[in-house]
Amino acid sequence: MNYMSRSNKDNCDPCNNIKKEKDCTAIVKCGCPSSTTLPAATVAGTTFPLASLTLNTRGLKDPCIKLEFASNLVAAVAFTGTVNFQVFKQCGNQLTPTPIGPVWTFSLVALLSSQTFSFFVCDCDCSCFSDCCTYTVVATVTSAVTVGTLAINNATLGAIATCGSSC
Repeated sequence: MNYMSRSNKDNCDPCNNIKKEKDCTAIVKCGCPSSTTLPAATVAGTTFPLASLTLNTRGLKDPCIKLEFASNLVAAVAFTGTVNFQVFKQCGNQLTPTPIGPVWTFSLVALLSSQTFSFFVCDCDCSCFSDCCTYTVVATVTSAVTVGTLAINNATLGAIATCGSSC
């Protein structure tokens, strides 16, 4: 038998070790765009919900979800400050939302500025999935106090979900 023979399986090939899931579909969902303005003199710890969507993963085995957030940040009046962005998940009968992925920090010291701000996180934690989960992106002011205003325009959260690897 030569190396290319069918009876000689390559156990190091990751494609040979993947379980083929029957009827595994993908879900693509987009939330509605929204806009929020952080007013001047906002103090540290103040939170603003920016975007959310509810996702039903009942038909997926061990779902893995890629969440994508995008927005346009506009400092209309000389904004100075630091804002953290975080995705939270709340499923079923959870009383408190759970943070997903890292905190993303945006700092700006500018007279007038406009720029896009986006990030993505993956949620493949199989321990708490139920039929429906609501994902929300929250902005939290972390500087002592902001100067000027910051508009967070067209804040949109999207999700792509599919069957994950076995948990």
